[in-house]
Amino acid sequence: MSALIDVILPVFLVIGFGYAAARAGLVSDLAVDAVMRFAQNFAVPCLLFSSIARLDLAANYDLGLFAAFYVGAFTGFGLGFAGARYLARRPVEDCVAIGFACLFSNSLLLGLPITERAYGPEALAANYAIISIHSPLLYGFGITVMELVRSRGMGLSKARLGRQVVTAIFRQPLVIGISLGFVVNLTGLALPDALSAAVEMMSRAALPTALFGLGGVLLRYRPEGDMKLIGMVTMISLIVHPGIVWLLGRHVASLDTAQIRSAVVTAAMAPGVNAYLFSNVYGVAKRVTASAVLIATGVSILTTWFWLQLLP
Repeated sequence: MSALIDVILPVFLVIGFGYAAARAGLVSDLAVDAVMRFAQNFAVPCLLFSSIARLDLAANYDLGLFAAFYVGAFTGFGLGFAGARYLARRPVEDCVAIGFACLFSNSLLLGLPITERAYGPEALAANYAIISIHSPLLYGFGITVMELVRSRGMGLSKARLGRQVVTAIFRQPLVIGISLGFVVNLTGLALPDALSAAVEMMSRAALPTALFGLGGVLLRYRPEGDMKLIGMVTMISLIVHPGIVWLLGRHVASLDTAQIRSAVVTAAMAPGVNAYLFSNVYGVAKRVTASAVLIATGVSILTTWFWLQLLP
């Protein structure tokens, strides 16, 4: 019970403050959007830049860690796609978006603060290793599959598809922050003290503002209709994905304690807002993904507590 109160509840209280403030009209939709733009376009990229720049790549880039986490993630996509297609008879484009919601856990806005509160800042190395390839890999996969599906029967230019995928990935501020962090890490470039201090100040603002803004954004989603599909996405995201990671991490990849903790907690997070944004860009399955983000985020209070109790 102490994990629920001391670790999980503070994170969700900040989200709740943002939700309540938006609901009471204390912050407008424009203000919520501004907070999220600041967090996602500036503060969080600074956090990722500084973390990747300092990350010991040789020690923390572990094939077993990536295999355990991403086998679970892509299994989630396959299950979500198949469930939407063969059980709910949804169009293929909808199935891709629903599978993407099962694939894309909220590794950053929820996974980082919960891991930090549970195990301390020194436990975040494996989180940052996972996050460093999370958006590029999963967005690249999702965009590629969706474009292949949408272009079926029309003739597909591989060069055009490749340019579209690469452009979409590297236009994301998070990916830009990660990429610049790798440049500094691999070149050993020393940043001026003033610049390092400024980046550090921005980094400290990242998670609180992002969580508060997330609460305001969640107010816009309405849990309605398609409850079987929403329940399926929630189950795959909160139970199946972390369950696969736990089994593979313990019995196949032989991860150490810190790696298992980071991988399972990250996998156990609800779908991120990016899952809805992906649906919104393509105009498919928006109601399912929006409702799944909201409901799974609420349910994850209890399921995260379960996984924290199970972890060593």
